[in-house]
Amino acid sequence: MARRCEFTGKGPMSGNNVSHANNKTRRRWLPNLNDVSLQSEQLGRTFKFRISAAALRSVDHRGGLDAFLAKAKDDTLSPAALKLKKEIAKAATA
Repeated sequence: MARRCEFTGKGPMSGNNVSHANNKTRRRWLPNLNDVSLQSEQLGRTFKFRISAAALRSVDHRGGLDAFLAKAKDDTLSPAALKLKKEIAKAATA
């Protein structure tokens, strides 16, 4: 399973641990990913995603899954999230 947020595309970052003696060793910072179930009001169903804590806060701030996906850019979304976005848009017009 990839360590990448399905909504924002956040992934691992790399850098150095720097000791007091200025020795440098490589390390990785992993994103704070959580398995969440989000409810779609348009479709009336629950969907499971693996998203970062920051993305979860953004979903709450924008007023839910449907509103977040409507404003989200397609290039940052995972294929599953992009498919859901199109499904929600289709249900909103019908």
